Amino acid sequence: MTKKIIQITCVLFILLSANYSVAQVNNENSKIKTDFSADLVSRYIWRGLQFGGRSPAIQPSVNFSYKNLSLGFWGSYSLGGVNSSQEFDISLSYSFSQEMFTATLTDYYFPDSEVNYNYFDYVDKTTGHVLEAMLSFNGTKQIPLTFLVAMNFYGADARKVNNDPQSPDFNQTGGIQYSNYFELGYQTKISGDKELQFFGGFTLTNPKGPNLQTGYIGEGAFYGGGSGIINLGCKISGNLNLTQKYSIPIYSSIITNPRDKKVYLVFGMTF
Repeated sequence: MTKKIIQITCVLFILLSANYSVAQVNNENSKIKTDFSADLVSRYIWRGLQFGGRSPAIQPSVNFSYKNLSLGFWGSYSLGGVNSSQEFDISLSYSFSQEMFTATLTDYYFPDSEVNYNYFDYVDKTTGHVLEAMLSFNGTKQIPLTFLVAMNFYGADARKVNNDPQSPDFNQTGGIQYSNYFELGYQTKISGDKELQFFGGFTLTNPKGPNLQTGYIGEGAFYGGGSGIINLGCKISGNLNLTQKYSIPIYSSIITNPRDKKVYLVFGMTF
């Protein structure tokens, strides 16, 4: 425990002392804007599921934007040293209809430091990449709601498994399940610079379970388990003022996964 505290303290010291390491870069003579930052979170929870072990995580990001087009790089790395699987994502998004809607293509990848992985393997049945298409409604002043729908369409998504005992392909894997996720959100200001966000997310993907009578092994699941509400909660965000000119965005989230009967309280800060 002491070792973890020292690690986190060192990370905070580096991020706070190197004011150039995490900042926004805007070249007035260039139409391309560049942003880079890092989040420090007490636990990495994504869409109601826990990733990166039971440890805090550092999550750096780099983003390039040109008008309504954005290219982003995002990663998550556990600080506990108990989980060799980390994450590196690339996303390409385009906003339209006065930024009311955003279409996003994301390449999720989970490198494992304990194996000799090949990042550039994009072969359908051997790749570790998961490609997802997402369309989101960002809300308006008249409609203060957000909604997104996302679906995996290529790569290391959970696979279908043939459940016909009479078939020569019984228990053989086939195509992907096209795992999906839907989320509805609402955000409002509560006091000063503080904002309150409510969210509820669910999946309709329902993998087939094992059958002991036929010997069917069952299907895996990208979102774990079957269909249901997996991400329900709220998030409060604000700023921690360190000086008159410098503040750090901070947030706390209460996240529940009703389907799996899990609950998380997460704290994070952005540098």
